[in-house]
Amino acid sequence: MKHEETYRVYYEDVDLAGIVYYANYLRFIERARSDMLRDHGINQSELRNHHGIVFVVRRVSADYLSPLKFDDLATVNTEITHLTPVRIEMNQILLVRQKRLFEAKITLACTDLNGNLIKMPNEIFKRLKPEPNQNG
Repeated sequence: MKHEETYRVYYEDVDLAGIVYYANYLRFIERARSDMLRDHGINQSELRNHHGIVFVVRRVSADYLSPLKFDDLATVNTEITHLTPVRIEMNQILLVRQKRLFEAKITLACTDLNGNLIKMPNEIFKRLKPEPNQNG
């Protein structure tokens, strides 16, 4: 499954030099992951409140390739690369005008509210599975 979202960089995102503070790159890619889930009919608040299930970040591997700056229009491409009933692995790439500025590999775990691994509901799993005509 592939997804694309675009975000503007505001003053709140940058340091004194006008460059995005390093931790804020993770905010942009988190927004893109949440928007991807929402756009595929997965309501994370409903999962938490009605099913006692949350997706938590288990691992992040990030490469900062070039600075993201104030007022840039950043596009985040998200692709699920591996899916199991308890884990989602994905690649996320942040670009400005087709230039890669940041790349991350993310592993999400599906847990109950106590942090124990739990299988995601089958309906959610099916929504996240790549379509037959997609590679991966």
